[in-house]
Amino acid sequence: MTVSELARRAGVTADTVRHYTRSGLLAPTRDKSNGYNCYSDSDLARLLFIRKARLLGFSLGDVSDILKESSHGQSPCPQVRKIIQQRLRETRHRLQDLGELQMRMEHAAALWANMPDCTLDGKAVCQLIEAIAMEA
Repeated sequence: MTVSELARRAGVTADTVRHYTRSGLLAPTRDKSNGYNCYSDSDLARLLFIRKARLLGFSLGDVSDILKESSHGQSPCPQVRKIIQQRLRETRHRLQDLGELQMRMEHAAALWANMPDCTLDGKAVCQLIEAIAMEA
């Protein structure tokens, strides 16, 4: 199947298929008559696997490592469990950081609601931002 056919069947863009091909995650054969990449049903299965892994937060590097492990006859499941636990820790940390950012933004928005716009005097850039206390 062609790039566009594979992309359509997998629910991705043709550019995504080309990117994964350049990255070595897909290995199509070449049509000798026209030089186009030809993808098989196993490429489709691999692409669907990559999509699922990406939806779970696995990086392309992770996916590559998982695929290599599997291609060497080793179960990648222990590696997958380890990676997902790391991603969970990272996600929890990012969510905490985002929650703190949201609170700072809400505080600033409430503080600024009744403040007038500043008049530039050459000393201040924006009194709204400068009015925020630094907590460190």
